Amino acid sequence: MMLPLPSELLPKIADQLQTYLTTHNIQNPVYVGIRTGGVWVATQLLAEMNKQDETLGILDVSFYRDDFTQKGLNPQVSPSALPFEIDNQHVVLIDDVLMSGRTIRAAMNELFDYGRPASITLVCLLDLNARELPIRPDVVGEVLNLPENQRVKVQGPTPLTLELKTLAC
Repeated sequence: MMLPLPSELLPKIADQLQTYLTTHNIQNPVYVGIRTGGVWVATQLLAEMNKQDETLGILDVSFYRDDFTQKGLNPQVSPSALPFEIDNQHVVLIDDVLMSGRTIRAAMNELFDYGRPASITLVCLLDLNARELPIRPDVVGEVLNLPENQRVKVQGPTPLTLELKTLAC
């Protein structure tokens, strides 16, 4: 299977996001990337939209994951940084790959610990169409249907690349 190039997906996502924000009358949203791949995508997306001077919030959802007790703590955990208010803000939440929906659920739980947003718009580079929770992106670069033993790994931050991984059975 040939994976799409992030450089081809980012302009498409930028156009879709601008249309979505305009259609929903959302002005001056705040942007939040989920560490790590979501932050890489968010940084490049903001540059694509000529908003590279926009402040980017960063979430590390490690403590909010529902598999925390099973998998333990990732040794790369860093604190989240939201340098703006969340209350009544329109949040654009950005991640790299949507698979089960559990990372997004964890991110939303963490956001609500910071306040009550007016809305959350979910943007993902890829949707692997393998959800375990009813979470769908509002804006997505591409939807892929992979066999159960395959995953996509985002490499970055620059250049942003995609790698297809096959899991051992």
